[in-house]
Amino acid sequence: MNTSMRLQLATLGVACCFFLALRAAGYRVVLVDVGRRPTARIQPVSTKRRLPDLGASPRPSDPLWADTVGDSTPDFLRLDDAADQKAFRDWFAAIAEFQALRPSADVPTEIRDCAALLRYTYRQTLRGHDEEWVEETGIDLDSAPGGINKYRYPFTPLGAKLFRIKLGPLAPDDVRSGAFAEFADAKTLREFNTFFVSRHTRDARPGDILFYRQLEQNEPFHSMIFVGESRWLDHASGDWTAAIVVYHNGEPGPAGKGMRRVTLAELLNHPSPRWRPVAGNANFLGVYRWNILKGAD
Repeated sequence: MNTSMRLQLATLGVACCFFLALRAAGYRVVLVDVGRRPTARIQPVSTKRRLPDLGASPRPSDPLWADTVGDSTPDFLRLDDAADQKAFRDWFAAIAEFQALRPSADVPTEIRDCAALLRYTYRQTLRGHDEEWVEETGIDLDSAPGGINKYRYPFTPLGAKLFRIKLGPLAPDDVRSGAFAEFADAKTLREFNTFFVSRHTRDARPGDILFYRQLEQNEPFHSMIFVGESRWLDHASGDWTAAIVVYHNGEPGPAGKGMRRVTLAELLNHPSPRWRPVAGNANFLGVYRWNILKGAD
């Protein structure tokens, strides 16, 4: 290959890279007549042919940002199918309980307190539970619940930012304003991401949360996860107080050191009355349920 041919090929390669870069940026080269000479000009590609800008704020009337319940939770996150609702409850309870049963050293390091347990379990519940997930998390149920079909974390219009952290009605600009985040403490999870169900634990369902406010502590808000019947161990059926409850007590050290698994009966007879989940305990705020299940039976 002579020098002239090499130069031509190199020039052609540079030109191809130039045109590809323009196309990726949303432009194209067109020939227009200027007098009698056709001239190449760079123009934007028609907006009808462009891919949507996922970072653009939707219009206020965009149905994507509907909130039919009025709790500042977008409908695209809400699980409105009965099968999805059940799958969420079952997976949430199973994943949370597993953290209290697995070897302490195997508990994910991010689970450092009660709110971290809620966040971790929530995200893992909304993921796809395939073989890769089982290998990553170590959570392998012999009889696994059904899958959640509406969406998979983190593939939502909000990405991985599933938790609302600011007061106010749902608005299209929430995607940019910081109204949603990946982190939320127990107080924020209660105020903006769950709704009150009852002061009576008889009304709790798997995946519900028992919230407390202990003013004697530096971090007053505390949460426990109502599991109900165990999917991992033999369970004493019949008496509703045999239901399983799990939580992280915030104890420093390895993540698994603070995990606890108790029965509802043990909580109801806790030696410290301020931890008893009964209506007469002012420290017990009640049973709460995730907003994405609001409207479910």
